Amino acid sequence: MVETGHVRVIRQMTYQPVGGDGGAVETMTFDRLRELNDGGTQRADFHVLALVDAGRGAVTVDFLRHPLGERSAVWVAPGAVHRWDDIAGVAGHIVLFTPTAPVTRATRELVASADRVARWRVPDADWPFVDAARRHLLLEASAPPEDRATELPEILLSALVARLRPPHGGTAATNPTFQLFRSGVETHFREHHDAAYYARALGYAPRTLSRAVQQATGRTAKAYIVDRIVLEARRLLAHDRLTSAGCARALGFPDASNFSVFFLNATGVRPGAWQAMSAIDRPII
Repeated sequence: MVETGHVRVIRQMTYQPVGGDGGAVETMTFDRLRELNDGGTQRADFHVLALVDAGRGAVTVDFLRHPLGERSAVWVAPGAVHRWDDIAGVAGHIVLFTPTAPVTRATRELVASADRVARWRVPDADWPFVDAARRHLLLEASAPPEDRATELPEILLSALVARLRPPHGGTAATNPTFQLFRSGVETHFREHHDAAYYARALGYAPRTLSRAVQQATGRTAKAYIVDRIVLEARRLLAHDRLTSAGCARALGFPDASNFSVFFLNATGVRPGAWQAMSAIDRPII
């Protein structure tokens, strides 16, 4: 985990395993996280998966604060802004891995999903299996690079992910039309803001696509796109401290005025007001 640059509030982190051995999976303890953590907000290009054995604390992911406790799990996806709070007494492990690290189709699809919850408690009945999968991964990760079997950490990560069974939003994970739409939005939301574009690109009638998105998320396709743009705008305003003009350029709006109207209609506040509030409320961001 390497710091690659500074902006006013957020640290940009890129994946680089300890020792530079090119592995796609890295593990650390909360003790090590405390040594590295300066209390600031971070954004990484890799997945952060944490398991808490004991203690209490909190993690904030994309402006939502989540409590940490015994047998809780946290999953921070690449691109999400997050901050660890009050973790002085937390014990457990963190697994860092690249998006392509899992080796099975099911776990790769789960890792690619955008509808996982950020924090959940592992059921007591599942914990022994989760813990066993974690201990096997930790054991393999502790082996010297020259003794480490090819792809074994990735295989063991896949076993851990499969055992964790992170909760997801309703039928979204089993709705192939929505999965394609979600993937398309994630790739193109900065350039294309209209649902009709995604319907054409996927080869669906607009009504068919809208019905699939509604069934999976309870929102219209247009509302889903708006929510995704708003999330990115909030990240840019609060953490990258961009102006409305900067957000407009980054998110494909013609100008700052157009972006400001969009943000106001979607959130009820103007971009500048949101940015000011996020600066004041930094302890809970």
